[in-house]
Amino acid sequence: MRKNSIKNTRINGEVQRVLADIIRGQIKDPRISPLTSVVAVEVSPDLKTAKAWISTLGDEKAQEDTIAGLKSAEGYIRSQLAKEINLRNTPQITFVMDQSIAYGVNMTRKIDEVTKDL
Repeated sequence: MRKNSIKNTRINGEVQRVLADIIRGQIKDPRISPLTSVVAVEVSPDLKTAKAWISTLGDEKAQEDTIAGLKSAEGYIRSQLAKEINLRNTPQITFVMDQSIAYGVNMTRKIDEVTKDL
C-alpha cells in the first residue's frame, strides 16, 4: 500500500474522527484542554504507527499540559481506538503539537504591521 493511496487516506480520516471523539468525550484528564482539536492524522502504510497533530487554544503551558496528558492517556486512547476501528494492527500514536495556526496568526500580524506603514 502506497503512502498516499485511497485506502490509507480513508484510514487517516477515520482515525482522526475517532481520535477526536475519544479526546473530546472520554478522557477526563484535567491537564487536557477542552479546546483541543485533532488537526491531522497520518497512519503509516503498515498500520504500526500514527502521528497525530494536535491544536490547543491557549498559552504554551496549556499546550505542554495537553501533550503531557495525551501521552499519559495513550494506552487508553489506543485501546478505545482498537474497539472503534477494526484494523489489522492498532497504531502506536505519537502526539505532535501543531503550530500552524499560531504561525499563521503571527504572520498575519507581521503583514498588517508592514502594510500599516505604507
